[in-house]
Amino acid sequence: MAPSAESPGQPAFDAVILAGGEARRLGGADKPGLTVGGRSLVEHVVTAVAGARTTIVVGPERPIPGVVFVREDPPRSGPVPALAAGLNGVTAPWVVLLAGDLPFITAPHVTALLNAAITQPPNTTADPAPPTPATQPPAAPAHPTLGETARSARSVPGDVAGPTSGNVVVAVPGNAARATSEGVVMVDDGGREQWLAGVWPTARLKRALAAYPCRSLKGLLGPLTAVRLALPGRPWFDCDTMDDLEEARMNVLNEWTVLACEELGIDPATVDRDLILDLTKEVAHGVARPAAPLTAYLLGLAQGAGTAPDDAAAKLITLAKNWGQATAETLTDS
Repeated sequence: MAPSAESPGQPAFDAVILAGGEARRLGGADKPGLTVGGRSLVEHVVTAVAGARTTIVVGPERPIPGVVFVREDPPRSGPVPALAAGLNGVTAPWVVLLAGDLPFITAPHVTALLNAAITQPPNTTADPAPPTPATQPPAAPAHPTLGETARSARSVPGDVAGPTSGNVVVAVPGNAARATSEGVVMVDDGGREQWLAGVWPTARLKRALAAYPCRSLKGLLGPLTAVRLALPGRPWFDCDTMDDLEEARMNVLNEWTVLACEELGIDPATVDRDLILDLTKEVAHGVARPAAPLTAYLLGLAQGAGTAPDDAAAKLITLAKNWGQATAETLTDS
C-alpha cells in the first residue's frame, strides 16, 4: 500500500483505529459498519486520518481501500490488546489512536491534535495564565450541525498552555516538567479524557505497552499524556447506543437542510423539516417507498406555484394514512 502524502509542516504519523468491540449497548450490532450520512462510522474515521502514512484498522476486514486490517488475539479481547495489534504495523514517529465510531471527527481535528503534540510542549506552562475571554465557549446553537461548533472548546482543570486556532490546550497537572515528546488526549465538553482520541509518540508508547500488564487503556496512556485538548465541534462524540446513532444522523440532516436551502435560495427558518419528515414517513409506510420523495417534490411544486393550501402537508399525511380505504373506493367506482 502506498503511503499517504504528508501535509507540509505536519509531523509524520500513522493511524490506529480500533473497530472491533462487542457493541453490547447496540445489541451486538456491527457498530463501525453502521452508517451516518451515507458512510459507515469507520469510514468517517478513516477519512479523518487521510494524511497518515499508514492507516491500520483493528477489526473485521471491510471494503475500504488503502487500509491495513489486523485483528487482536483473541478477537474482542479489549482495547489494550487491540492497540498492541495495531502498533505492530506502526513505523511513523507519531501514532494517532481513534475509536472506530466517531462520526464527527475530521482531518482538521486530527491536525489540531498533532500540532498540539509538537507545538505545545508541557514545559511552556511554568508561568500559566488564566483563560482569556477569547477562550471561553460561545453559546451553542439550538440545532448544532457538523460544520458548527455545537459544543465549543472550553477550558478544563489544569494549567492553561494557551489557545491555538480556537482550541484550548491544557497541560495535565503535575506534568509540566516532562519531556516534550508526550501524548495529547482529546477531552469532551465536560473535560473528560477520551482515550480513544489522541496522539502519542510511537517509541514511548511501544515501550510502555511492552511493560504494561493490565487491561486499562487509561492506565497505559495516562502516564504518557502531557496535554488535554478541547476542540470545537464534537469530534469526541461516539455512537455507543441507538440514541447516539440517531443523534448523529440528525446532525447530518441538520447540516444537509441548511446547505440545501442555501443552494435553493430558501430561508431554512421557513422549512418545517419535522412536518416534511412526517409526511415522507407516512407516504413511505402507507403508500410506497418511492412515493415519499415524489410526494415531497409535488408539494414543493405546488407551494412554488402558489396552489398549495396552508395545510397541504397535513392533508397529504391524512391521505397517506387512509390510502388503503382511498384506493378501495377508487377501484370500486363505476
